[in-house]
Amino acid sequence: MPPHDTKEVKVGVLGATGTVGQRFILLLSQHPYFVIHALGASSRSAGKRYSQAVTWKQTSPVPAAVRNLVVNECKPEFFKDCGVVFSGLDSDVAGDIESAFRIAELIVFSNAKNYRRDPHVPLIVPLVNSSHFAMVPQQRALHSPPLKNGFILTNANCSTTGVVVPLAALEKAFGPLESCMITTMQAISGAGYPGIPSLDIMDNVVPYISGEEEKIEWETLKILGGIADDGDNGLKAFDMHGKHPLRISASCNRVPVIEGHTECVSVRFARRPPPSPQQVREALAAYTSDAYALGCPSAPRHTIFVHEEADRPQPRLDRDYQMGAGVSVGRVRQCRVLDIKFVVLANNVAIGAATSSILNAELAVLKGYIPSHST
Repeated sequence: MPPHDTKEVKVGVLGATGTVGQRFILLLSQHPYFVIHALGASSRSAGKRYSQAVTWKQTSPVPAAVRNLVVNECKPEFFKDCGVVFSGLDSDVAGDIESAFRIAELIVFSNAKNYRRDPHVPLIVPLVNSSHFAMVPQQRALHSPPLKNGFILTNANCSTTGVVVPLAALEKAFGPLESCMITTMQAISGAGYPGIPSLDIMDNVVPYISGEEEKIEWETLKILGGIADDGDNGLKAFDMHGKHPLRISASCNRVPVIEGHTECVSVRFARRPPPSPQQVREALAAYTSDAYALGCPSAPRHTIFVHEEADRPQPRLDRDYQMGAGVSVGRVRQCRVLDIKFVVLANNVAIGAATSSILNAELAVLKGYIPSHST
């Protein structure tokens, strides 16, 4: 649980009327110390009460705390009192808006892809690599002009998030991986609203998601890699798993499932002989994230839940376990081509999106990157 002296922190949500923004609002409305203070959306929504501006697509009603909040444009002056700003903006507008908020000394936790490749912006899956917060001081110092408080931190693509958690657990237990094959079966909610036309996805599997395979193959290296000294200039850089090169091949498919990305994974270990399937099961089940150890209130008790049943995990049965904040793994077995293969399920709209950003903000509070402000 969070420290008893954690005070309330005012937060804002950008892209508040979109599907990710709506999930932010649902989760934050129940948060023990993040309090929704400001909402931002497009100019056509600005000036309206939230309940009038939003086309609500969640299974729970619009939370009472935000129903009558007036939606603002996504401009820093409307969020100046916020200790944290969560961005659920689409990538076509997120870059400039998030940059403006950082320049205004605001702290942005982004779900968009725009800054994931930035060499000074941490790309953090909160169940894996909280150590990458160490790049925040350098990001502030190298900004022109240097920043005192503002920074941008991103979470990963939803399909990357699901797979890196068990990969991190395996590397922690058995040393570096050499290669990884990933085949995804991704839910339609990953495409946002209104998403894919019904005649394209019903009775069908679409074997292409633009940019998705490259994201998995690249983001995984930044997340699983470390931070190293970058030559003689005194700076630090993400090493992209460079000490132990990791080859990743991903194939991505859209399937007619509403929520929950399923991924079939095969891995080869550098260690010879490799661990047995039972050793892998035990290592996955034992893995605990820093987010849970530090007391983040949104962290799942079971970072990885390992299923023993032959036909699990399944999206409909397992996506909402622990409010979708953890990862499910099943069918751990030997691979005749590599070493071990297994199935991963992650809730793409929870740990794959809003929950990751909220956990990252909780980590930032507990690590001292965000001061607590009394409301």
